[in-house]
Amino acid sequence: MEVVLTAVDAAFWELLQPERMMFLLFGVCIGLVIGILPGMSGIAGMALLLPFTYSMDPITAIAFLLGMSSVNTTSDVMTAILFGVPGHASAQATVLEGYPMARRGEAGRALSVSYTAAMLGGLFGALILGIALPLLRPVMLYIGSPELLAASLFGISMVAALSGSAPLRGLVAAGLGITFAMVGADPQTGTLRWTMDTLYLWDGLPLLPVALGLFALPELCDLAISRSAVSKVPNLDIKAGMVQGVRDTFRHWFLCIRCGGIGAAIGAVPGLGGAVIGWIAYAHALRSEKDAYKTFGKGDVRGLIASESANNAKDGGGLIPTIAFGVPGGASMAILLGAFLIHGLVPGPEMLERNLDVTYTMVWSVAIANIIGAAICFAFSGFFAKVTMLRYTLIIPVIIVIVYVGAFQASRDWGDLYTLFLFGVLGWVMKQLRWPRPPLILGFVLGDIIERYMFISVGRYDLNWLFHPIVAVLLLMSLFSFVRPLRQNIKAAGGVVKMFTGFRKPKFEKADIFPIGLFILFVVLFAQTVNWEFGAKVVPLFVGAIVIPALAFSLLNQVCRRHPPVQTEPQHDAAEESKEEVSELLHMDVASDHGELSMREVIRRAGIYGFWLLLLMALIGVVGFVPAAPLFVIAYMRGERREPWLLSIAMGLAMGVFLYLVFDQVLNVVWPPTLLGEWFPSLAFLPSV
Repeated sequence: MEVVLTAVDAAFWELLQPERMMFLLFGVCIGLVIGILPGMSGIAGMALLLPFTYSMDPITAIAFLLGMSSVNTTSDVMTAILFGVPGHASAQATVLEGYPMARRGEAGRALSVSYTAAMLGGLFGALILGIALPLLRPVMLYIGSPELLAASLFGISMVAALSGSAPLRGLVAAGLGITFAMVGADPQTGTLRWTMDTLYLWDGLPLLPVALGLFALPELCDLAISRSAVSKVPNLDIKAGMVQGVRDTFRHWFLCIRCGGIGAAIGAVPGLGGAVIGWIAYAHALRSEKDAYKTFGKGDVRGLIASESANNAKDGGGLIPTIAFGVPGGASMAILLGAFLIHGLVPGPEMLERNLDVTYTMVWSVAIANIIGAAICFAFSGFFAKVTMLRYTLIIPVIIVIVYVGAFQASRDWGDLYTLFLFGVLGWVMKQLRWPRPPLILGFVLGDIIERYMFISVGRYDLNWLFHPIVAVLLLMSLFSFVRPLRQNIKAAGGVVKMFTGFRKPKFEKADIFPIGLFILFVVLFAQTVNWEFGAKVVPLFVGAIVIPALAFSLLNQVCRRHPPVQTEPQHDAAEESKEEVSELLHMDVASDHGELSMREVIRRAGIYGFWLLLLMALIGVVGFVPAAPLFVIAYMRGERREPWLLSIAMGLAMGVFLYLVFDQVLNVVWPPTLLGEWFPSLAFLPSV
């Protein structure tokens, strides 16, 4: 113990040297900028900064890299809260609470809650890292593919908590996400699954355009339909909101600690990834916090605290297997592992014995980076919160361009933009019809992981893996998660018999087209699996066997609505009915609110919004990303609201210069080929042409 404390003290003073602190600060600033840009993840930041560390000493290099990676999820809440656009996959749960708060004029409070929770979560993650390194080596060695599979199944079971009073819809959405995750070449047999003879789909659908399509484009569409600023409240008191946000976080300090622990624990499990951490912490808060079902999805600070504290704690957890065993907790940790080897640091016993002081500089780097990152964000939050008061014509074109560029970073293929658009349509339809989107993205993230670990577990252990202690516990928890909402529905219906009776004559409405279309889609997709090899079709058939009956029963409920159950205990039943009604409205998602607009007008304005999306895609195909950006911004501002020419041109040129400097010159993005480049090869020297 004395050796550890000595190393902790020595590491602190070694890190405080001016040159190392300067590089740590520089890394934090880069991480915050990367976090604001949708599509730019910590992986890209690590890859970008790694070459600059070759000439540094090990402590400085690690401080530089960890300073960047520790805070890129701190600043991504800005776009998630202000515009409903998740900067990264980990910020999707943040949208559910932060964006409604911004719309009712509490952007400053929401940002403050997020920064404070992120800082506390990051500090708690660093604390867990410091304590766990010398203690958890035997535990981590015990975790194998069966335990990872059970953890993934437990993550999928969160759909019950993320689906409100409609667990069947949540289950169908999760099944749809798993189905999308299995698109591409099967890793075990090489079978091409649902690729539609398209080379782009051989490697599967990338997460980034799927996530941005489901959560970013629908929010921008609703803003375009309402034709107003994000915030509905004039004369915002930003400073008061910031102070209130800090108080909110410390008032719910125990929730922050619990979710920080969840983030660190899941971050320490290699392969699960950061995209699910926020959802699992959010689902935990939804279940454990008092009356959460009444306010979650409408702008509850507790949802923000849960998501952000878990997201920032994951880096501390991810460092545990990276340092102790040389097994990276995620893709960014894999790049950090490469930095270890470049600087002569060997993960394992050597890091925990001979280089213990260097190891604890990582703990201090994560802790100090989170404090500095939160302080910088607080300093600029007032400015960013005021952005929510700008006219929609000043916000939407800029954000759309950034979303397109962010989606293109997934695989840098035209298919990324098609995927973004198609999932944007799907996300908007699901939002209008109150189908929960979180289970879909959770199923998409975990689907590939479940299939991979199931193949390994069954191949190595047969069915004996089911009896591993950790596996058994996690599977029982998963089963309880699925059964609990079903039991509540049965109770509300007055029993199993009454649940399946009381149907009236079917009555179809326009809203039924979507579930009917889903049913046909599932039947067609899973009919195609008949001729696949067994290893390629076992998981799809299992998903189909669950989802198709669930969707059929959900559709039956929808078209043959039951009569209300007989009231036997008026007060209790009224409370249950109120709970069901509120949860039905939420579905743990942000519901659209178009005021007094008719549905015809809503669809008309949505069609106009879709035209602008397609126009930008056409401009990119003709002249390239960089020239298309200013043209699109100017066209949108002039076409939607007749903004002044000078303002439109200035904003358009600023957008073009930003793309050129950041993505073309600094990041050296390989842009897609353009028609202009094919017609006039001599113009190839121009950016993105």
